[in-house]
This record gives sequence, structure tokens and C-alpha cells, in this order.
Amino acid sequence: MEFVNGGELFFHLKKEGAFNEVRARFYCAQILLALQELHELDIIYRDLKPENVLIDSEGHIKLTDFGLSKDGLTEGKKTNSFVGTPEYLAPEIILNRGHDKAVDFWTLGALLYEMLAGIPPFHHPDRNELYKMIVTSKVKMN
Repeated sequence: MEFVNGGELFFHLKKEGAFNEVRARFYCAQILLALQELHELDIIYRDLKPENVLIDSEGHIKLTDFGLSKDGLTEGKKTNSFVGTPEYLAPEIILNRGHDKAVDFWTLGALLYEMLAGIPPFHHPDRNELYKMIVTSKVKMN
């Protein structure tokens, strides 16, 4: 992988607390394009979070850490692996109903929320309570 010297999105988000809408939209659009490319290659990323988004010297993003990705998931196919970072898991992963590329859009929404609010949409120190919140609660906009 090439050298990416702008740091992790996580670092910038923790340093600044949250981003303004213009900056969040810019990063979100770039991540969306990256996910689109992966999905066209039949790859689900499944681990989108601030720590896995790098920023280059020009302010553009690059995704890293494809360890939880799954390839070969063509249209109409699902997988049942329970993988991902707890705060960003889509309900269908938690419920073990099988999931497809749509889980990447759930995590993108969670990441966008975090970029704007400074915290993930669902958070709780107890993992079981966190999962319950993700599956049953509505997102509260601050």
C-alpha cells in the first residue's frame, strides 16, 4: 500500500469533535464512490469505521484494512458471517439473517452520523445492550 500521510479519519474526528456538513459530505461522497467500486467487483467491505479511513496529503480518502471483506458476493447472494465493529454493525448481521452489500450503506450512514455528531448513532458499554439498541431503536438526531 502506498504511503498515506494525512492520518486516520479517526484522529481528525477525535481532535475536532465533529465535522461541518461540507466536510462530512465530501468524505461521505468519496467513501460512497469507493464502496460503489468494491460492490461492482462483488466485494462487501463490512468494516467501515473512522479507523479504516485514511486521508492523503490532498485531503482525499482511502479505505484500508480489508480483512473482514468478502468477495464473490454476486447480486442476490447473501452471507452469514458475524463480522464487523460492534457500533457499526447492521441489524441483519446482529440478527444473523444473512446480509449483502447493503450492510456497507448502513455503516456509511453510521459513519456520516458520527462525522456530524461526534459519536456513533448507537453506543453503550454493554455489547448486548448496544446490539439491542441497533436492532430496535430509532436514530436520534442531536
